[in-house]
Amino acid sequence: MRAALITEGGYPYVGGDAGLWCDRLVRGLDRHEFDLYALSRSRRQEEQGLLPLPPQVTRVRTAPLWTAGDDAGAVAYGRRARQRFAEHYGELAGALCAAPDAAAGDAVADRFANALYGLAGLAREHGGLGAALRSDTAVRTLERACRASGAPRPARTARVADLLTVTAHLERALRPLSLDWYGDDALGAADLCHATSGGPAALPGLLARHFSGVPLLVTEYGVRLRSHYLDLGPDAAAPAVRTLLAAFHGRLATEIYLRAELLTPGNAHARRWQQRCGADRARIRTVYPGMEAARFAEVGESPDRAAPHTLLWVGRVEPAKDLVSLLHAFAEVRKEEPRARLRVVGAPNGPDGAAYLSQCRALAAQLFPDEADGAHAVGSNPVSFEEIGGPEAPTLPDAYAAGTVVVLSSVVEGFPTGLIEAMFCGRATVSTDVGAVVEVIGGTGLVVPPRNPRALADACVALLRDPERRARLGAAARARALELFTVEQNIAAFHGIYLEIVSHCPVRRDVLDAAGAPLPFAAPAESHVPAHWSKTHVPAWATPEATR
Repeated sequence: MRAALITEGGYPYVGGDAGLWCDRLVRGLDRHEFDLYALSRSRRQEEQGLLPLPPQVTRVRTAPLWTAGDDAGAVAYGRRARQRFAEHYGELAGALCAAPDAAAGDAVADRFANALYGLAGLAREHGGLGAALRSDTAVRTLERACRASGAPRPARTARVADLLTVTAHLERALRPLSLDWYGDDALGAADLCHATSGGPAALPGLLARHFSGVPLLVTEYGVRLRSHYLDLGPDAAAPAVRTLLAAFHGRLATEIYLRAELLTPGNAHARRWQQRCGADRARIRTVYPGMEAARFAEVGESPDRAAPHTLLWVGRVEPAKDLVSLLHAFAEVRKEEPRARLRVVGAPNGPDGAAYLSQCRALAAQLFPDEADGAHAVGSNPVSFEEIGGPEAPTLPDAYAAGTVVVLSSVVEGFPTGLIEAMFCGRATVSTDVGAVVEVIGGTGLVVPPRNPRALADACVALLRDPERRARLGAAARARALELFTVEQNIAAFHGIYLEIVSHCPVRRDVLDAAGAPLPFAAPAESHVPAHWSKTHVPAWATPEATR
């Protein structure tokens, strides 16, 4: 079959997010053809170029989401086109400003969908929407919707600056509507569209389904709607902006979940978000991310390599990882286990991460003054900060090999890949109860409440003092990880899901091989059923009398 893989800010760019997962998927499903449709996030990402692609990738099309507004399809519409735009954009703004009434939920969802597809049809007929979405007409239309009776109170207080901010955000979010990807020579020629996340990455697949009937599969390892809610915190935007943009992303997520043939969340946490937004439980298949287990095999098969009395933290340093609580917990651990050491292995995640790392270093120096055995000896701190590639941790498996207990102290976490790496290495773990941690651990590690240094310390001390329990939990964790979280498991799951989707969806084109014979999946399976098996020719063995 031909699958259209739609990505945003990731594969097949060298510096893209989730590129490794997508590359493994494409290479693992080598019996199918793939067309890649990539939405890039920055000029730097595009300048880094594309990854080497396998032969089953037959086409790559890219489109930027980062360009300035004047580059995003600035087409001057005529009078009738402007009138159509005002009508569709008015419907969109009205759906965003509709009162949160559960009884009118379906009507508002239909109103939003009609506006979205109306704008997409306008762009398809008359060219890009960029100029119209940035026009004074768009701002005035949004203002009228905010001032209408029944609009939420924060929306009614929107100022001009708020309206301009929301209009600019909607223009960026709706740029995929203006792409030329929806003809029969592009997405319309695919047997299925596979969007690797929600939001903008799913919009092209949504439109391919609308215009050409191509079934849509949406994979979410991080819920985009949740990310938007977190990004639009009280300190990030005015109340009117938060209300309107939350409504837009909520309506978009609902439409995507409603129209997708299947949804494949990466964990139960994402699954609950999808069901909360109206996704049908029968169309959801949880597929855990696949990770490479072979690189950790040597460490996992040699659990005795761990340095004694060593707690290990591995990850990207940022405030959400809550290393401050970990350091305070380690201060309590040292009171019970004076020989304990804490190794923090990871690089800062951006400027905020660098500032947070400096704060943690200062706190560690304050909590744990350098210790020396005597007056003339050089002291050392029981807390060390390292990066992968240094002399103490040349590789990621080496870092895990040096830890007795691996600790995760986050207050916000999606799918904890570092925890799975520790499980591949056969290490006992102590984690905070956030995101999909409990689902991943499944009883093979200790879980404590977040932001609770005392509970974190007690769990660490319990494992440091009990080597038999550590060994038992580590072995169980490794067995669980090898069963659920490998690349092979992930690819096998998507292989079955691709076949399930195609078997339920009609094929809209004739596909022949070089000899003129139909290719697999080029025609529905029922077209090959012999005539004497049809309902009008029931064989004798299938009659009611024969089955008594």
